[in-house]
Amino acid sequence: MGAALERAAQWTAAGSGTGTLEITPLNESLLNQIIKFAEEFSTKHPEEAAFVFREPLEWKTQLDSSVFGKGYVVNEAAVQSEATSRDGQPLLLLSASTLRVRSFDQLSRVTQIAMEKKLKEAQACLEANRDPIVKILGPEYATVEGEDTSILHLFDKVKRGYDPETEMKMKIILLLHQLDLQLLNSSLKQISQDVRLNPAAVNSEVNLLKNFSGKGEDTVLESLEYTSDYVFANGCRAPPWRQVHGDICYLVIKPHDTDPLYITCNTAGVFLNGGLLKGKELDYERKSDVYKDIVTFLRERSPRFVENMAKQEYSFFKEPAYEKNSQYVEGADAEVSGQSQNLYDSTEKKVKSSAAGRRSTGKKLQPTMQWKNTGLSASQRPKSSDKASKKDTEEEGRSSTVSSKMKKKFSANAKSLKINRASGRKTSSSLEDVSDSSSDAEEDEQPIRRQEGTTDLSPEYWGIQKLSKYVKAGDPTATVIALCSMRDFNMAQESCQLAFKDTGCLEVLINLLDTEETNCQTGSLKILKEISQNILIRHAIADLGGLEIMVKILDSPDKDLKCLAAETIAHVARFKRARKTVRQYGGIRKLVGLLECVSVGTPYQAKDTEIARCGALALWSCSKSTKNKKAIRKAGGIPLLATWLKCSDANILIPVVGTLQECASEPSYRLAIKTEGMIENLVKNLSSEHEELQMHCASAIFKCAEDKQIRDLVRQHGGLQPLSVLLDNSENKKLLAAVTGAIWKCAISIENVSKFREYQTIETLVGLLTDQPEEVLINVVGALGECCQEKINRSTIRRCGGIPPLVKLLTATDQALLVNVNKAVGACATETENMMIIDSLDGVRLLWSLLKNPNPDVQASAAWALCPCVENAKDSGEMVRSFVGGLELIVSLLKSKNKEVLTSVCAAIANIAKDEENLAVMTDHGVVPLLSKLANTNDNKLKRHLAEAVCNCCMWGSNRAAFGEYKAVGPLVRYMKTNDPSVQRAAALALYQLSEEASNCIIMHEGGVVKLLLVMVGSTDDPLQEAAAGCVANIRRLALATEKAKYG
Repeated sequence: MGAALERAAQWTAAGSGTGTLEITPLNESLLNQIIKFAEEFSTKHPEEAAFVFREPLEWKTQLDSSVFGKGYVVNEAAVQSEATSRDGQPLLLLSASTLRVRSFDQLSRVTQIAMEKKLKEAQACLEANRDPIVKILGPEYATVEGEDTSILHLFDKVKRGYDPETEMKMKIILLLHQLDLQLLNSSLKQISQDVRLNPAAVNSEVNLLKNFSGKGEDTVLESLEYTSDYVFANGCRAPPWRQVHGDICYLVIKPHDTDPLYITCNTAGVFLNGGLLKGKELDYERKSDVYKDIVTFLRERSPRFVENMAKQEYSFFKEPAYEKNSQYVEGADAEVSGQSQNLYDSTEKKVKSSAAGRRSTGKKLQPTMQWKNTGLSASQRPKSSDKASKKDTEEEGRSSTVSSKMKKKFSANAKSLKINRASGRKTSSSLEDVSDSSSDAEEDEQPIRRQEGTTDLSPEYWGIQKLSKYVKAGDPTATVIALCSMRDFNMAQESCQLAFKDTGCLEVLINLLDTEETNCQTGSLKILKEISQNILIRHAIADLGGLEIMVKILDSPDKDLKCLAAETIAHVARFKRARKTVRQYGGIRKLVGLLECVSVGTPYQAKDTEIARCGALALWSCSKSTKNKKAIRKAGGIPLLATWLKCSDANILIPVVGTLQECASEPSYRLAIKTEGMIENLVKNLSSEHEELQMHCASAIFKCAEDKQIRDLVRQHGGLQPLSVLLDNSENKKLLAAVTGAIWKCAISIENVSKFREYQTIETLVGLLTDQPEEVLINVVGALGECCQEKINRSTIRRCGGIPPLVKLLTATDQALLVNVNKAVGACATETENMMIIDSLDGVRLLWSLLKNPNPDVQASAAWALCPCVENAKDSGEMVRSFVGGLELIVSLLKSKNKEVLTSVCAAIANIAKDEENLAVMTDHGVVPLLSKLANTNDNKLKRHLAEAVCNCCMWGSNRAAFGEYKAVGPLVRYMKTNDPSVQRAAALALYQLSEEASNCIIMHEGGVVKLLLVMVGSTDDPLQEAAAGCVANIRRLALATEKAKYG
């Protein structure tokens, strides 16, 4: 078990203390296997279960003393087992939320008592006992690297003489070793699917990096060397005893901006090792996360590497100067198709006029495939050459001069930001935009250029301009006074915000952040926090390197500074490039660290809460990037967010829940929300007085409720009623969209639908079908479609007048809305009275017209909705024929490539073919060959509806013989071998109709259908039994007729 925990389990690499188990599907699978092993241990191995551990397994538990019953002594202070060891120690002791267990028998009981909490208990136990074998058997049996001889030593002891305790240890260690192998094997499939490195790929990447390394300032690295020059026959440089662990080679990399990095290139990826120990031996232990290649590793470790890589771009691709503006979009790492434009006149003026005036020849050179996935090969867009006024030029020069003054004024050691490097940094960051990703729902903000000189400037604008002179040229005291005076202006006013940019004061404010004067840093951050609400200012701060300095400030011991820096990062990191910068400079880990403070529920300082609030705000902004979501999880942010979710302060709850609902789009976060017990707190906060908090809680439930267990948890914690109550707040459309979305997903479970009926939610939803935005209508209609699972709710929708607005929505244009409307109308059409209203409103014609929609989801949902309409309409045959070209259209959809479309169309054809005239028309349009072509499918749902369509299409002319000619009979025989009863029944009915044709009987008999049908004859399903018997009878009649003709 120790080996599996060390090698297969996924642990967080961040945070204080030892790592914790990540909430991942792999870890959940391992934990479930360990729980099963512990639960069954006392039953399968009763003697070994009584063995007393060398030391107790000890961990912090969530179990309460009330869950312990028979076999335990429960008092106010502690719980202890009646069973004791030889020295009188209880085998289980619970004291002050710490649980100590001394035997497998008690471990089995704990897993049974924990019930739904057993996953959390197992996780806590293993995190507290990384190598449990040491506690169970003793330190001499610890998990070791290389050859483990503990079993051999134990075996020698058994051979030397009979010792019951040694023999018991032998059995236990073999059982644990067997579990270890089982855990490693179960994780092997998933791990083996990951991309693996090989010696050739590593060597090629190293050689390529060496070409761009050296002592120059513009090189990507100072040096890169192997630790060993000897190459084995397989291409590896690692010693053989490390190759068995997947090691390929070891490198010493010297970046320009960090200490030397000692890295291991392993088949699983690249990671940081422990470096050289005394005696020049290497510490092979992994000290970082695993990266897919060396470049990805360096991009996360060295900002200078990325910056210089951008400078090397043109020589790297051997690109002529006149083709500098060619643009590439990377496929592997990029999640956006464009790059951010260069936004600011102040930085554009610094680009040489010759470079700004170049134009591309149109030719695109292809990058080397070696660097395809690095995200560093995108060329820059042309920089526009705007005309700058003389005044602007003077201001820019003055701000550059001030930068050096401030550097000398505050501290000789302060690293002042150099404004003339802004354009270089912009190049680097623009490249980084390509590989960052944002949530599906969020479009990256696009700043709009401000038209200058068209409006009169306010007095505040000139006031800030005057004060900026004192900020630039004054001593620290004058600078602080000027900053305080600036804050007297209304920073929410756009003219005041842009004054800082136009006067060059923004660059100085960022310079002040890199000084050692705390008062100046505080004053600067307070202003930057306010003006960064402006989209142009946000982009300017990122271009001038402000984010990097703010991330550095997060390490400051001054709590006020950390709060201001985090809150400013929250404002700036609202676009992709800024979010990537925060992650690249280690900001995610530091922001997660701000959440680490005293336990919630105990007295804690207001300042700790404020720090956590600001950290959560910044994480909320950063979490719109998919990679940042992963980084937050890796940094151990999920348990900390879960902890803060338990507090009652809405100021911190809003950013915490906002971050969770943003991250809930990822499966790993949904799993964590379930296992960390967050649903209870999300439900609790639905009753909050703060509408924004209610909205985020409802949104989180909406994203998580795809999982049935989470839907059940929402119901068990009483979350359905507050969701129903919130529907009355129809003025707040964002809240209404989140609440209706949560109701929609929760209504997937029939048990929840019954609760919604009790709360009269259906009546309220019907009232929301008119005068609502599309994002609300999509959810409302989706919820009604799910509520139609109950017959009484279908009648309720009719009684409340919901059918006409639903039919009216069939003319909408939004694809998601159409899918939900089709489903709701189709569900309502299963009631005859509802169908009459739908028909009178021309709803069937509208559904039929949606079959022409280019979206396959709309086509499929429309075809499914037509099935109950055709089945329940009065004189449905005539109704279908009244649609000009309708039958030809639905038959043509059998040529679709989408399986759901094919399945739904087959179901519709099965209903339409019950009318003889319609069947004749469809036959003329070639329905038989098209259905026959689909027969060789592996999809059970399609098999069922296809067989039903074939069955009903046999009722016209020579269609039975035609199905045989088009080779549809053989596949239908094979359908009988499936384990799905609905497929078997449909296939038997189809075969019964096909067996009326003699040639088909021969094909069936050759396919071995008789033996299969004889089994079905004994079925308790009457239609299946009759169809099977009829088919066998037809085959038998043909055989008798053949014998009679042959022998007279």
